[in-house]
Amino acid sequence: MASIRDLKKDINYLASEIITEAYVRKMLFNSIDEEEFKSIVLDTINFRNAMIKKVNHPTEKNDRKKVRKYFQEVQKEMYQKFSELVDKVSELKQQS
Repeated sequence: MASIRDLKKDINYLASEIITEAYVRKMLFNSIDEEEFKSIVLDTINFRNAMIKKVNHPTEKNDRKKVRKYFQEVQKEMYQKFSELVDKVSELKQQS
């Protein structure tokens, strides 16, 4: 991990890309389920906020090994959840 600043930039970038993709799908397919769309956007925003909060307040600030492990776990969690959100966006279905 390069820096906390880069991690925050990654979090913001991935969240904005997921939200943008959801809006693009909504514009292209007018009949997308509104509740599902809102749910994905809100989940993305809430997760982004939670991750930024985690990055700003690491545990065990005085122990380098624990801090490094903490940020590795944060990064792993970030990529896993954003991957799930990308899958949800790609599965956005049109209403019947």
